[in-house]
Amino acid sequence: MNERVLVLKLNPQGKEMWRYEGDLLERGEDWLKVEALFDRDDHPFMDTILKRGDRFVETYYSARWYNIFEIYDRDDGALKGWYCNITKPATWTDGRVEYVDLFLDLWVSVDGTQTVLDEDEFDAAELSDDLRHAARQGLVELRDWFQNQKSPG
Repeated sequence: MNERVLVLKLNPQGKEMWRYEGDLLERGEDWLKVEALFDRDDHPFMDTILKRGDRFVETYYSARWYNIFEIYDRDDGALKGWYCNITKPATWTDGRVEYVDLFLDLWVSVDGTQTVLDEDEFDAAELSDDLRHAARQGLVELRDWFQNQKSPG
């Protein structure tokens, strides 16, 4: 497809938190897949090191309360794991993807180990009860999906 897209991460109040560009890889009826390169300095994260230039294959859904970032090493192409954001369903128009981050995250290591991240931020956030419930349900759905895969991804 080779179409460039702008990805915008928003907070629950709609304020832009991060923006970057990627390439549209695939598109389905209610999902799309974008490839982007990590644009921050190298730093340790969980059981790996995130490096500037790592390849992220990001799947966004218009009917699910999460997105999934499959992360590959910039040097050898090895899969590092999956970083999953709990979000409102994503929206997209030509050349632009937006998602509202709800603070909860899930890291899934290559061996399938799951770690829920940022529960303190989620608990402290000013979110409606309905939004909290939908976010928690999204986390449950995502964890179940990875648990039921023969090999995650």
